[in-house]
Amino acid sequence: MSAASRRFRHHDPGTASEAFTDLVLEVFRVNGRLLAAGDRLAAPAGLTSARWQVLGAVEAGPLTVAGIARAMGLARQSVQRIADLLAAEGVIAFHDNPAHRRAKLVAPTRRGREVLAAVNRLQAVWAHHVSEAMTAGELEAAATILRHIRARLEADAAEGAAGNDEDS
Repeated sequence: MSAASRRFRHHDPGTASEAFTDLVLEVFRVNGRLLAAGDRLAAPAGLTSARWQVLGAVEAGPLTVAGIARAMGLARQSVQRIADLLAAEGVIAFHDNPAHRRAKLVAPTRRGREVLAAVNRLQAVWAHHVSEAMTAGELEAAATILRHIRARLEADAAEGAAGNDEDS
């Protein structure tokens, strides 16, 4: 058992909270590996994982910076910084937003769509390689569990934000 595992572990072996802690630690490890793999996949297109994530968020349609941040679980300020860099490189463009005068919509440019398509082709090959030892059912079950955890965390955060609003 690693020092980090011991540090975060409660003294209730065999319980759901211990299993959850083990899952959280594994998600942290996987996140690091995914970011490194994403950087390798996106590098030929001149992107990083973070830039790919922001560009990918607007693939289906324009969003505000705040909308991207919410959708991806990122800080608005970091998304703004990345969006500004992508705009300077001609990969995305800011457009007027009919729903909000100051919050511009972010959309990929033609070049951005081409860059994203190139990275997505590499990602498809990589995803096939990584997933070939697992079944679709196993991966769907894992995704379902992570969605449940995310929903609980989002509800807790909203409840905490509401509680903070009431205190001010």
